[in-house]
Amino acid sequence: MAKLFETITDISANVETIRNRRYGVIEVTEGKFTAIHFRPWPKLISAAEAQWLGGWHHGRLKKDHCLMYYNQPLGHTNFLALKYTVSSFGTTYKTFRRTCLILDEVAKIKKTDAIVAEVSNTRISDRFMQRMGWEQHLPHSKKRHFIKRFYGDYPEAMSEELAKELIAAG
Repeated sequence: MAKLFETITDISANVETIRNRRYGVIEVTEGKFTAIHFRPWPKLISAAEAQWLGGWHHGRLKKDHCLMYYNQPLGHTNFLALKYTVSSFGTTYKTFRRTCLILDEVAKIKKTDAIVAEVSNTRISDRFMQRMGWEQHLPHSKKRHFIKRFYGDYPEAMSEELAKELIAAG
C-alpha cells in the first residue's frame, strides 16, 4: 500500500514510485535535485493565492530554491499538468532549469504524451516558453496556455544531463 505522503531523493531507484504516483512536488536547491515529494491529492491553486503566496515567497526568501507542483489528472493519464512553480529571489536559472529537466524526466518515466501549463506571470514571455520547448496551446483563450509535446519522443540530452548530475551527486 502506498503512503499518502512520500519523499524520494533518488530518481533511478524509484522509477515505479514515480510512475504510479499522480501528484508531486519537485524540489531543487542550489542547482541540484533535492527530492520529489508525493501528495495524495492534486495541487489546486487560485489566481489570488498565486499572486499573494508567490509574491510573498519570492520577495522574502533569498535562497537558491525552486518547487514545481505537477498533477496527472484523473482520466487523462497521458498528460501532466504543471500547476505551480515557486521560486525565491535568490533562485538561479540553473536551479530553475534543473527543475524543468526533472519534470521532463518524470514525464518520460510516466510515458506522458505532453505537459500542459497555464502561465499567469506576465514576466514569463512567450519567446522564453518557446526556447524551453513549449508551444502555445488554446490560442483563442484569454489565458496563456502552453503545451510541451513528447508523444514517445523524449529528448535524450535531458536524460544525459540529469544522469551526469546524479552520478556526480552519488
